[in-house]
Amino acid sequence: MRLPFRRRAKSVAALDIGASSIKYVRLDRRAEGFALAAAGIRELPIEALVSDEIKDRDAVIFNIQGLLDQCDPRTTDVVVSISGHGVITDKFEVDQKSGSEAEQAILFEAEQRSPFDVDDVSMDYHVLRTDDARGKMEVLLVAARREIVMEYLNLLRDAGLRTPVVDTDAFAVLNAYSINYDIDPDRVTALINIGFDTTNVVFLKDGIYHSTRDISSGGRVIYEVIQREFRLNQEMTMKVIRGELEGTVDHDMLRATIRSAADELLTGLEVAFSYFKTLAKTDAVDWIVLSGGGALIPFLPESVQSKLNVPIEIANPLRNIEYDPDLFGELEPEKIAPVLAVGVGLAAREVY
Repeated sequence: MRLPFRRRAKSVAALDIGASSIKYVRLDRRAEGFALAAAGIRELPIEALVSDEIKDRDAVIFNIQGLLDQCDPRTTDVVVSISGHGVITDKFEVDQKSGSEAEQAILFEAEQRSPFDVDDVSMDYHVLRTDDARGKMEVLLVAARREIVMEYLNLLRDAGLRTPVVDTDAFAVLNAYSINYDIDPDRVTALINIGFDTTNVVFLKDGIYHSTRDISSGGRVIYEVIQREFRLNQEMTMKVIRGELEGTVDHDMLRATIRSAADELLTGLEVAFSYFKTLAKTDAVDWIVLSGGGALIPFLPESVQSKLNVPIEIANPLRNIEYDPDLFGELEPEKIAPVLAVGVGLAAREVY
């Protein structure tokens, strides 16, 4: 019997459906790496999607279709991701096995660990490494509430799109980092992706993935405080938090406002770092790579660095990707690159 031939897709399109904007990225896979074939960003009405819950389906679908019509109208298949309270990740060891025995052992352990009813979740796993001497396998489990996954799949179907893969924001950020940076095994690194409602944190230790944590706080509270304090409309407020109105608002007042508004986010990050250090039995995190819309908010990166006392680098997920600057129109790629981290990570994954 001949097995069907499965060919890895040479071009993968991704949609990062965020709470404040939708990002589209399509990457072509080449022998020497990746090339950006299409990219675009479109803002959403501020209440269309809140805390990963779709409040206005029509608005989200309209903006997805508008974005694709603008930058890649022939797209039919897109990779997407989810995050937040409906997603859990866990890491555990099982006895080393192979084939169906390994899968049964992993799924049994996964069912014991999931906080949701097994019938209500979609689960996947990946064997991180094997220890032949101990006869053990280290397994990464990812589980997502089925109703949340189906809500996004149905939304995309109604937008005229098929979805071959659903990933998580955190692992997309990790994927984007891994194709653009050399991972130093001697440095403990935290990848922080600050979205509008959710912040994803991925910890790397000994050169490999260690753990992830989602924090239910992001740029929205900063947006709301700035809008209220400076009495701005949505368009002007978004420009302020993207750093596009430098000099038009009081510099010192803006810094104080952002630092105060970011307190909940900073506290959440501090707790996540403390928990990681205990879990990983390490004294310190050596480096932070910051992505997402939060990386563009004036004074926020320096506030994160000050609170956590860890050096920060702003992520560039286009660092090792070939692209034509004209794809971005009037936008400067280097300035908006951190916002594309999830999209790049999704579009760089293997899809068959």
